[in-house]
Amino acid sequence: MELNGAPATLDQIRALALTNYGHFTSMLVEANRVRGLSLHMERLARDCRRLFGVELDTDRVRRYVRQAVAGGVQPIVARVTVYDPAINLGTVGSDAHPSILVTTRPAARAQPEPWRLTAVSYRRDEPAVKHVGLFGALMHRRAAQRAGFDDVLFVNPDGTISELATSNIGFVRAGEIVWPRSEFLVGVTMMLLRQASDGPVATEPLTLADLSHMDAAFATNAATGVRPVRSVDGTEWPVDHPVLGELRARYAAIPPECL
Repeated sequence: MELNGAPATLDQIRALALTNYGHFTSMLVEANRVRGLSLHMERLARDCRRLFGVELDTDRVRRYVRQAVAGGVQPIVARVTVYDPAINLGTVGSDAHPSILVTTRPAARAQPEPWRLTAVSYRRDEPAVKHVGLFGALMHRRAAQRAGFDDVLFVNPDGTISELATSNIGFVRAGEIVWPRSEFLVGVTMMLLRQASDGPVATEPLTLADLSHMDAAFATNAATGVRPVRSVDGTEWPVDHPVLGELRARYAAIPPECL
Protein backbone atom coordinates (compact mmCIF):
# COMPACT_ATOMS: atom_id res chain seq x y z
CA MET A 1 0.00 0.00 0.00
CA GLU A 2 1.69 3.16 -1.22
CA LEU A 3 0.56 6.79 -1.05
CA ASN A 4 2.14 9.07 -3.63
CA GLY A 5 4.82 6.46 -4.22
CA ALA A 6 5.82 5.92 -0.56
CA PRO A 7 4.56 3.48 2.09
CA ALA A 8 1.28 4.80 3.51
CA THR A 9 0.97 5.55 7.22
CA LEU A 10 -2.06 5.05 9.41
CA ASP A 11 -2.57 8.81 9.77
CA GLN A 12 -2.54 9.23 5.99
CA ILE A 13 -5.26 6.65 5.36
CA ARG A 14 -7.36 7.68 8.36
CA ALA A 15 -9.38 10.16 6.27
CA LEU A 16 -10.20 7.46 3.74
CA ALA A 17 -11.60 5.25 6.49
CA LEU A 18 -13.44 7.94 8.47
CA THR A 19 -14.49 10.48 5.83
CA ASN A 20 -14.66 8.10 2.85
CA TYR A 21 -14.72 10.77 0.14
CA GLY A 22 -12.88 9.87 -3.04
CA HIS A 23 -12.91 7.73 -6.15
CA PHE A 24 -10.99 4.81 -7.59
CA THR A 25 -10.42 2.40 -10.43
CA SER A 26 -9.21 -1.22 -10.37
CA MET A 27 -7.23 -2.84 -13.16
CA LEU A 28 -5.78 -6.23 -13.97
CA VAL A 29 -2.02 -6.02 -14.56
CA GLU A 30 -0.42 -8.80 -16.61
CA ALA A 31 3.25 -8.57 -17.60
CA ASN A 32 3.12 -4.85 -16.75
CA ARG A 33 0.29 -4.34 -19.24
CA VAL A 34 -3.36 -3.43 -18.74
CA ARG A 35 -6.30 -3.79 -21.10
CA GLY A 36 -8.03 -0.44 -21.35
CA LEU A 37 -5.32 1.43 -19.43
CA SER A 38 -6.16 4.68 -21.23
CA LEU A 39 -9.81 4.29 -20.26
CA HIS A 40 -8.84 3.74 -16.62
CA MET A 41 -6.78 6.94 -16.69
CA GLU A 42 -9.59 8.88 -18.39
CA ARG A 43 -11.97 7.70 -15.66
CA LEU A 44 -9.63 8.82 -12.89
CA ALA A 45 -9.12 12.24 -14.47
CA ARG A 46 -12.84 12.74 -15.11
CA ASP A 47 -13.89 11.68 -11.61
CA CYS A 48 -11.16 13.82 -10.04
CA ARG A 49 -12.56 16.90 -11.79
CA ARG A 50 -16.07 15.92 -10.70
CA LEU A 51 -15.30 15.27 -7.01
CA PHE A 52 -12.38 17.62 -6.35
CA GLY A 53 -12.45 20.25 -9.10
CA VAL A 54 -8.79 19.72 -10.00
CA GLU A 55 -6.83 18.03 -12.77
CA LEU A 56 -5.11 14.71 -12.10
CA ASP A 57 -1.62 13.95 -13.42
CA THR A 58 -2.26 10.54 -14.95
CA ASP A 59 1.40 10.10 -15.91
CA ARG A 60 2.16 10.23 -12.20
CA VAL A 61 -0.58 7.69 -11.55
CA ARG A 62 0.96 5.29 -14.05
CA ARG A 63 4.38 5.73 -12.49
CA TYR A 64 3.02 4.90 -9.04
CA VAL A 65 1.23 1.80 -10.35
CA ARG A 66 4.39 0.60 -12.11
CA GLN A 67 6.29 1.00 -8.87
CA ALA A 68 3.63 -0.76 -6.79
CA VAL A 69 3.49 -3.86 -9.00
CA ALA A 70 7.24 -4.09 -9.64
CA GLY A 71 8.64 -7.37 -8.38
CA GLY A 72 5.21 -8.76 -7.55
CA VAL A 73 3.74 -11.96 -8.92
CA GLN A 74 1.50 -11.13 -11.87
CA PRO A 75 -1.30 -11.15 -12.85
CA ILE A 76 -2.22 -8.77 -10.05
CA VAL A 77 -5.14 -6.42 -9.42
CA ALA A 78 -4.02 -2.85 -8.75
CA ARG A 79 -6.49 -0.38 -7.28
CA VAL A 80 -5.86 3.36 -7.56
CA THR A 81 -7.77 5.44 -5.02
CA VAL A 82 -7.76 9.24 -5.25
CA TYR A 83 -8.56 11.17 -2.05
CA ASP A 84 -7.27 14.03 0.09
CA PRO A 85 -5.84 12.92 3.46
CA ALA A 86 -6.30 16.47 4.82
CA ILE A 87 -10.06 16.51 4.31
CA ASN A 88 -12.35 15.44 7.14
CA LEU A 89 -16.09 15.57 7.82
CA GLY A 90 -15.92 19.20 8.85
CA THR A 91 -13.59 20.43 6.09
CA VAL A 92 -14.89 18.50 3.09
CA GLY A 93 -15.65 21.80 1.33
CA SER A 94 -12.01 22.92 1.42
CA ASP A 95 -9.81 23.24 -1.64
CA ALA A 96 -8.55 19.75 -2.37
CA HIS A 97 -5.06 18.42 -2.97
CA PRO A 98 -5.77 14.79 -3.84
CA SER A 99 -3.27 12.04 -3.18
CA ILE A 100 -2.88 8.74 -5.02
CA LEU A 101 -3.15 5.50 -3.05
CA VAL A 102 -2.16 2.29 -4.85
CA THR A 103 -3.05 -1.06 -3.32
CA THR A 104 -2.59 -4.51 -4.83
CA ARG A 105 -4.07 -7.96 -4.40
CA PRO A 106 -3.56 -11.30 -6.15
CA ALA A 107 -5.66 -11.86 -9.25
CA ALA A 108 -7.73 -14.98 -9.77
CA ARG A 109 -6.18 -17.20 -12.43
CA ALA A 110 -9.13 -19.50 -13.12
CA GLN A 111 -12.08 -18.65 -15.34
CA PRO A 112 -14.72 -16.94 -13.15
CA GLU A 113 -17.57 -19.11 -11.93
CA PRO A 114 -21.14 -18.35 -13.12
CA TRP A 115 -23.15 -16.15 -10.80
CA ARG A 116 -26.67 -16.42 -9.41
CA LEU A 117 -28.18 -12.97 -8.91
CA THR A 118 -31.16 -11.55 -7.08
CA ALA A 119 -32.83 -8.30 -8.09
CA VAL A 120 -33.19 -5.42 -5.63
CA SER A 121 -34.46 -1.87 -5.95
CA TYR A 122 -31.43 0.37 -5.52
CA ARG A 123 -29.64 3.24 -7.24
CA ARG A 124 -26.10 4.21 -6.27
CA ASP A 125 -25.30 7.83 -5.41
CA GLU A 126 -23.80 9.52 -8.49
CA PRO A 127 -23.94 6.26 -10.46
CA ALA A 128 -21.67 7.55 -13.26
CA VAL A 129 -18.80 8.03 -10.79
CA LYS A 130 -16.70 5.14 -9.46
CA HIS A 131 -16.62 6.57 -5.95
CA VAL A 132 -15.56 4.94 -2.69
CA GLY A 133 -19.05 5.16 -1.16
CA LEU A 134 -19.88 1.46 -1.48
CA PHE A 135 -21.94 0.96 1.69
CA GLY A 136 -25.33 0.58 -0.02
CA ALA A 137 -24.02 -1.72 -2.74
CA LEU A 138 -22.14 -3.93 -0.30
CA MET A 139 -25.09 -4.05 2.10
CA HIS A 140 -27.27 -5.44 -0.69
CA ARG A 141 -24.50 -7.83 -1.81
CA ARG A 142 -24.14 -9.11 1.75
CA ALA A 143 -27.89 -9.69 2.04
CA ALA A 144 -27.86 -11.50 -1.30
CA GLN A 145 -24.99 -13.75 -0.29
CA ARG A 146 -26.60 -14.50 3.06
CA ALA A 147 -29.67 -15.61 1.08
CA GLY A 148 -27.62 -17.97 -1.10
CA PHE A 149 -26.97 -15.74 -4.14
CA ASP A 150 -23.64 -14.44 -5.43
CA ASP A 151 -24.49 -10.80 -6.13
CA VAL A 152 -27.30 -8.35 -6.76
CA LEU A 153 -28.89 -6.86 -9.87
CA PHE A 154 -29.93 -3.25 -9.25
CA VAL A 155 -33.30 -2.06 -10.50
CA ASN A 156 -34.13 1.66 -10.67
CA PRO A 157 -37.29 3.13 -9.13
CA ASP A 158 -38.84 3.19 -12.64
CA GLY A 159 -38.27 -0.57 -12.98
CA THR A 160 -35.36 -0.45 -15.41
CA ILE A 161 -32.27 -2.59 -14.89
CA SER A 162 -28.96 -0.81 -14.33
CA GLU A 163 -25.94 -2.74 -13.00
CA LEU A 164 -24.57 -5.13 -10.38
CA ALA A 165 -22.84 -4.10 -7.16
CA THR A 166 -19.42 -3.75 -8.82
CA SER A 167 -19.96 -5.03 -12.36
CA ASN A 168 -21.92 -4.30 -15.51
CA ILE A 169 -24.45 -6.73 -16.92
CA GLY A 170 -25.25 -7.60 -20.52
CA PHE A 171 -27.55 -10.05 -22.27
CA VAL A 172 -27.65 -12.18 -25.40
CA ARG A 173 -30.80 -12.21 -27.49
CA ALA A 174 -31.07 -13.87 -30.91
CA GLY A 175 -27.28 -13.93 -31.17
CA GLU A 176 -26.86 -10.21 -30.43
CA ILE A 177 -25.58 -8.41 -27.34
CA VAL A 178 -28.06 -6.16 -25.54
CA TRP A 179 -26.90 -3.74 -22.83
CA PRO A 180 -29.29 -1.99 -20.42
CA ARG A 181 -30.04 1.65 -21.22
CA SER A 182 -29.88 3.36 -17.86
CA GLU A 183 -27.72 5.62 -15.74
CA PHE A 184 -24.94 3.48 -14.30
CA LEU A 185 -21.17 3.23 -14.06
CA VAL A 186 -19.92 2.35 -17.54
CA GLY A 187 -17.13 -0.11 -16.82
CA VAL A 188 -13.87 -0.32 -18.73
CA THR A 189 -14.46 -3.94 -19.74
CA MET A 190 -17.92 -3.06 -21.04
CA MET A 191 -16.49 -0.15 -23.03
CA LEU A 192 -13.73 -2.31 -24.54
CA LEU A 193 -16.22 -4.96 -25.63
CA ARG A 194 -18.49 -2.35 -27.18
CA GLN A 195 -15.53 -0.82 -29.04
CA ALA A 196 -14.43 -4.26 -30.26
CA SER A 197 -17.90 -5.16 -31.54
CA ASP A 198 -18.07 -5.82 -35.27
CA GLY A 199 -21.68 -4.67 -35.46
CA PRO A 200 -24.08 -2.10 -34.02
CA VAL A 201 -24.32 -1.92 -30.24
CA ALA A 202 -27.84 -2.44 -28.89
CA THR A 203 -28.95 -0.65 -25.73
CA GLU A 204 -32.51 -0.83 -24.45
CA PRO A 205 -34.40 0.15 -21.29
CA LEU A 206 -34.76 -3.37 -19.88
CA THR A 207 -37.00 -4.50 -17.05
CA LEU A 208 -37.20 -7.77 -15.15
CA ALA A 209 -40.09 -8.79 -17.43
CA ASP A 210 -37.65 -8.75 -20.38
CA LEU A 211 -35.29 -11.31 -18.86
CA SER A 212 -37.32 -14.32 -19.94
CA HIS A 213 -36.78 -13.25 -23.57
CA MET A 214 -32.97 -13.35 -23.24
CA ASP A 215 -30.91 -16.37 -24.28
CA ALA A 216 -27.96 -15.75 -21.95
CA ALA A 217 -26.56 -13.19 -19.53
CA PHE A 218 -23.09 -12.14 -18.42
CA ALA A 219 -21.29 -9.75 -16.08
CA THR A 220 -18.21 -7.71 -16.95
CA ASN A 221 -15.51 -6.43 -14.63
CA ALA A 222 -11.87 -5.40 -15.15
CA ALA A 223 -10.60 -7.93 -12.63
CA THR A 224 -12.46 -10.96 -14.02
CA GLY A 225 -13.32 -10.11 -17.63
CA VAL A 226 -16.52 -11.79 -18.84
CA ARG A 227 -18.40 -13.91 -16.29
CA PRO A 228 -21.50 -15.99 -17.17
CA VAL A 229 -24.67 -15.23 -15.22
CA ARG A 230 -26.64 -18.38 -14.48
CA SER A 231 -29.80 -16.76 -13.17
CA VAL A 232 -31.63 -13.75 -11.85
CA ASP A 233 -34.03 -15.01 -9.22
CA GLY A 234 -36.26 -17.52 -11.07
CA THR A 235 -35.00 -16.82 -14.60
CA GLU A 236 -32.17 -19.14 -15.66
CA TRP A 237 -29.86 -19.30 -18.67
CA PRO A 238 -27.22 -21.70 -20.00
CA VAL A 239 -23.69 -20.71 -19.00
CA ASP A 240 -22.11 -22.29 -22.09
CA HIS A 241 -23.90 -20.21 -24.72
CA PRO A 242 -21.56 -19.84 -27.73
CA VAL A 243 -21.83 -16.04 -27.74
CA LEU A 244 -20.31 -15.95 -24.25
CA GLY A 245 -17.31 -17.84 -25.54
CA GLU A 246 -17.04 -15.39 -28.41
CA LEU A 247 -17.13 -12.49 -25.97
CA ARG A 248 -14.34 -13.97 -23.86
CA ALA A 249 -12.24 -14.55 -26.96
CA ARG A 250 -12.91 -11.02 -28.20
CA TYR A 251 -11.90 -9.58 -24.86
CA ALA A 252 -8.72 -11.67 -24.71
CA ALA A 253 -7.76 -10.44 -28.19
CA ILE A 254 -7.81 -6.78 -27.16
CA PRO A 255 -4.16 -5.60 -27.01
CA PRO A 256 -3.15 -4.47 -23.51
CA GLU A 257 -1.31 -1.19 -23.00
CA CYS A 258 2.07 -0.81 -21.30
CA LEU A 259 2.11 0.76 -17.88
